[in-house]
Amino acid sequence: MLKFLFIATLILGLILAAIPHIVWLIAWLIGKCFHYSLPYAPFGWTALALALLFWLVMILGRYVGRWRLETNQIEYVNSEIPEAFDGYKIVHISDLHLSTFDDNKKQLQRFVDSINVLEPDLICFTGDLVTIGTSEAIPYTSVLKQLKAKDGIVSILGNHDFLIYNHTLAGDSARTKEVEDLSRYQREQLGWRLLRNESTVIERDSDKITILGVDNINGKGQGFSTVNYGDLPKAMEGTDGFRILLTHDPSHWRAEVLPNTNIPLTLCGHTHSAQIRLFGWNPASWMFKESWGRYDQGQQTIYVNAGLGCTLPVRVNCPAEITVVRLKR
Repeated sequence: MLKFLFIATLILGLILAAIPHIVWLIAWLIGKCFHYSLPYAPFGWTALALALLFWLVMILGRYVGRWRLETNQIEYVNSEIPEAFDGYKIVHISDLHLSTFDDNKKQLQRFVDSINVLEPDLICFTGDLVTIGTSEAIPYTSVLKQLKAKDGIVSILGNHDFLIYNHTLAGDSARTKEVEDLSRYQREQLGWRLLRNESTVIERDSDKITILGVDNINGKGQGFSTVNYGDLPKAMEGTDGFRILLTHDPSHWRAEVLPNTNIPLTLCGHTHSAQIRLFGWNPASWMFKESWGRYDQGQQTIYVNAGLGCTLPVRVNCPAEITVVRLKR
C-alpha cells in the first residue's frame, strides 16, 4: 500500500507539473504565429511550485494529517425518545481499518483514550474493523478491549469486513469462514455486541430504545459496487418504540430506510469523507448524496462519520472523527 501511495503521489505531482508546460507550449505555438516570444521561466517556476506543494501536502497528510482527531458533538432532538434516555450519550465511531496503525501503534491507544474520556453511555461502531483480514486486528486486541461504555459496544460489519478485497482467500467458503472468524473475534475476544441483521434492546428504568444493525448494504445509484448482505426487514422483526439503525454504507438510507421505514435516526460511515476536504467540500460528495455529517429529511436523520482509520494512509484537512450523539426529548 505504501509503495502504491508513493508511486501515485510521484505521478500525480508530475502531472500537475506538466500542466503549466502544456499551457506554455500552446501559448508559445500561438505566439510563433504572431511573431511573439513567450518567456518560459514563469511557467517553469509554476510547474515546480505545484509539484513541490502537492508532494508537501501528501507528506503532511501521511505523517501529520492521518493522526489528527476531532470530536464532533450533535444534539438529536425527538419527542419519541423515552424519558429515561433524555440526555443519553452515544459515541459513534466507524472505519477503524486497523492496518492504518501498523506503523504507529500508539495512535490507536490515543484514539481509544479520547473515546473513553467522553464517558459514553453506548459506543456504536458502524463497520470496517479491518481492511483485508482478521489477522490485522489481533495485535490491537488489548487496546480495543479498553473501550468502555455503560451499556457496552454495539457493532456491525462493513464492506471490508466481508474481505472482498482479500485475493488470497481461495473461494467463497474460505471467505465465509474468515468472516465468521472476524464475527467471533468481535463477540468473544472484544466482547462487542455484533449485530448481523438483528437488534438489541437498551433498557433504562422501565424505558427502552432498540438498536438495529445490518450487514453491509450497497444502495443502487450511489458510490461503488461492494456487497449486499444486509436484511433490514429481518433486523426490524419484533421491534417497536424508538429505534436507531446502524448501517455501514450511507447509500442504504435513500435506497431503503427513507422510503420503507420510519426509523428516526441512522448512523453510518464508509465514505471516510474521501480523506480530503477543501474549504468544507469533500470528493466523496461526487459519489454519495450523504457524504459526511448530519442530514435531515422529514422526521428522519442520518449521520455519516468520517472514520478513524484509512484505506490509503493519508488524510488532508480531514481529521479522524469521533461523533458524540446526545439524545434529547
